[in-house]
Amino acid sequence: MGLLSLTIAIPVLTGLVILFTPAGAAGLQRALALLGALAALGVSLALWTGFDVASAGMQFDEQVPWIASVGASYHVGVDGLSLLLVLLTTFLTPLALLGSSWSIKTRLRSFLAFFLLLEAAMIGVFVAQDLLLFYVFWEAMLIPMYFLIGIWGGGRRVYAALKFFLYTMAGSVLMLAAILVLVFLGARETGQMSFEYAAVRAVLVGAGLERWLFLAFAVAFAIKVPLLPFHTWLPDAHVEAPTGGSVILAGVLLKMGTYGFLRFCLPLFPRASVEFAPLFAGLAIAGIIYGAFMALAQTDLKKLVAYSSVSHLGFVVLGVFAMNPEGIVGGLLQMVNHGINTGALFLLVGMIYDRAHTRMIADFGGVGRAMPVFSAIAMVFVLASIGLPSTNGFAGEFLILLGAFRDRPLYGILGATGVVLGAVYMLVMVRKVIWGEVVGAARGLVDLNRREVASLVPLLLLVFAIGFKPHFFTRPAEAAVERLLLEMSARRVELDAHDGTAATSLVLVPPPELRSTPSGGDR
Repeated sequence: MGLLSLTIAIPVLTGLVILFTPAGAAGLQRALALLGALAALGVSLALWTGFDVASAGMQFDEQVPWIASVGASYHVGVDGLSLLLVLLTTFLTPLALLGSSWSIKTRLRSFLAFFLLLEAAMIGVFVAQDLLLFYVFWEAMLIPMYFLIGIWGGGRRVYAALKFFLYTMAGSVLMLAAILVLVFLGARETGQMSFEYAAVRAVLVGAGLERWLFLAFAVAFAIKVPLLPFHTWLPDAHVEAPTGGSVILAGVLLKMGTYGFLRFCLPLFPRASVEFAPLFAGLAIAGIIYGAFMALAQTDLKKLVAYSSVSHLGFVVLGVFAMNPEGIVGGLLQMVNHGINTGALFLLVGMIYDRAHTRMIADFGGVGRAMPVFSAIAMVFVLASIGLPSTNGFAGEFLILLGAFRDRPLYGILGATGVVLGAVYMLVMVRKVIWGEVVGAARGLVDLNRREVASLVPLLLLVFAIGFKPHFFTRPAEAAVERLLLEMSARRVELDAHDGTAATSLVLVPPPELRSTPSGGDR
């Protein structure tokens, strides 16, 4: 079994083992879950150390027949577009378990098993190289998250779980229809059905059909991001989900949408991507500004962080549809940064809720005096979220805005307003909750314990590691991003030739002087 298959299999097997442990053995169950998650992290770190950053192609490739009659195989691989997201998944999972699973008092075995199954499905999405396999993992992710919200969530958990499930399913059906169209077109051209990503990418489609196929994929991914106006499921899901579910939902699940744009929409439908880029960049900017204003208006800490995700993921989509090295590399880095910062903020909100049994901003005041360790850690993640220089948030947002400004200066300027608004809603929250005299629910609060601090320290270290050395983390992506842009240009020429038209649209390949390190080297 290869490393990628092992990374997927370990959480699944660990979850199954936990289901057969004695019902009252909570300590054993938590220990097994942590060991399984840490083992998956260890295997994924071997991917990082063995990854060839100079190579733009798939690495650690594994392929075995699956449904040979329709040309589907179990085919997994990782490249610069997916490596960081696999690592983010395996990194956040044990920290989310360590920081939040102690608050689960009922059906702990099932909770831990669903959590680990969710991890395996998310990894599968990022490494699948067969479109049917990708779709299976994409749908498999829904099941454990549905139960995590629906069983262990808040008072409106069933409503939130159903809304999350139905929204995502609606987009998934459109994506499945587009996949089948591509596969049948490929079968008509070659005489053989194949769900292989490489085979589907070679299918020639007319400009009109390309637009519809692009939109079918794009709607599925826009719902998952979520991109305005498909965002309404997210605040409900975040508010009702248990803390661990919120951490993984914000930290990893939302990135499946932005990853989908990069992996499928841009390379499969390059002409439609260019044509619709202004629309999606505009929706991204609208989401940045809308999410910031909605966060500013919230009275619930968890809802504030949820709406901040709408704003921050808008930056990622803006970078993707800048379609230049700076924007895309910045978008990939910001996917990781958002997972770190927002995942930590959800952990912190969960920790204070476990103590005070309220998340209302008005119920707090002076938490900095009552919980100095909590407040100091929270301030670091707040400042990273608003992009303070030398933190991870600055590196990602700077590259995205650089790419957006290079593509269309107005988009860069409008996107930058989100940075200012982010500082406003975050610092207003800090002023109300952390500073001042100890009042309301802050009275009698106990500071973080060692386990809780241990779940946050690795995230703290990454905030500054990425902030000071962003190039170390972006290097694996740079060759893959340049290859993506080159392949987009080549495929556009090929599709235009197929349609009998001239390739008149702008060339996406950067000039040689701009193909050097898009992250600006070590900073």
